[in-house]
Amino acid sequence: MKTYKFTISGNKYTVNIKSFEDNIAEIELNGTPYTVEMEQEIKTSKTPKLIRPEKPVQKAPPEIQKGSGLSKITAPLPGTIFKLIAKEGDAVKKGDTVLIMEAMKMENNVLAEKEGVVKKILVQEGDSVLQGDLLIEIE
Repeated sequence: MKTYKFTISGNKYTVNIKSFEDNIAEIELNGTPYTVEMEQEIKTSKTPKLIRPEKPVQKAPPEIQKGSGLSKITAPLPGTIFKLIAKEGDAVKKGDTVLIMEAMKMENNVLAEKEGVVKKILVQEGDSVLQGDLLIEIE
């Protein structure tokens, strides 16, 4: 049994908590027994939730997907697009750097795996990407 003393607007109160189960407490206030129902505070998480725009799930191998003359460059690991080197319509050779990703506090060059023309760039500088996300299409 716990005893608490309160002073409210100059009036003194002695509260004995006899039992407490779920949200019902049996108390004694200045010698008079009471059964009280406690309201429980709804606890909210202080951790913010990350909301990402929905992107189609790419089940491509981590680097390149080839087929019908189209080369799809995917993110080799999770990170942020630091700088786009190639632009749509640019001619690239095998081994040319098409963009730079920042991942694990390092800048990583993403290279073209085949010679061709950049057909489509699907990311912008500053975008966060996950491993396997489609970045660039070369035809």
